[in-house]
Amino acid sequence: MDIEIRKLTPDLAEDYVRFFDEKPHNEKYNTKCYCTGWCSNEPEGVDNSTEEKRRAVAYEYVKAGNLQGYLAYFGGQVVGWCNANTKADCVTCVGWQYVMGAVPTDELIDKKVKSIFCFTIAPGMQRKGIATRLLERVCQDAALEGFQYVEAYPNRVMTAESENFVGYAEMYEKSGFTVYKELENIYVMRKKLRE
Repeated sequence: MDIEIRKLTPDLAEDYVRFFDEKPHNEKYNTKCYCTGWCSNEPEGVDNSTEEKRRAVAYEYVKAGNLQGYLAYFGGQVVGWCNANTKADCVTCVGWQYVMGAVPTDELIDKKVKSIFCFTIAPGMQRKGIATRLLERVCQDAALEGFQYVEAYPNRVMTAESENFVGYAEMYEKSGFTVYKELENIYVMRKKLRE
């Protein structure tokens, strides 16, 4: 399968929002998140109350470089997304505060960590290795950008597909990640890139 992975840049903002517009990704909530809760420099008071507002916010975040990650393309169409951002830039974002409150952040003073917050793969394209390809690219670029670790937060217990947007522990293990911390509901997994 000829999958192309592209780093999300401002010129891909329209492709990004179109992917969320057209591809169902959350059967449980029947909403489109546009991944607006996991970004750097998230201003307070942003109204994410409707899909339309989340779409507009996401478009602006991509244009400003606050929403970071990678898009997977097949046949010229986006078929996958991975949100990956600098951990230190995201510890105050809504998603972090809501889901990751117990994840350690002390080490951010002297370590550069890239965090993986979510994967979204188009229906019909799941279980074809696209998330693994996205993960490989995150790790490759993080190493080139001087990060010491890539960190991920998979659920400890398999739940509904809609709850496993963080990726599966097995995928991370196959890619060289190990468990750094065990929390109540999640693993904090890390891949060491350099000293």
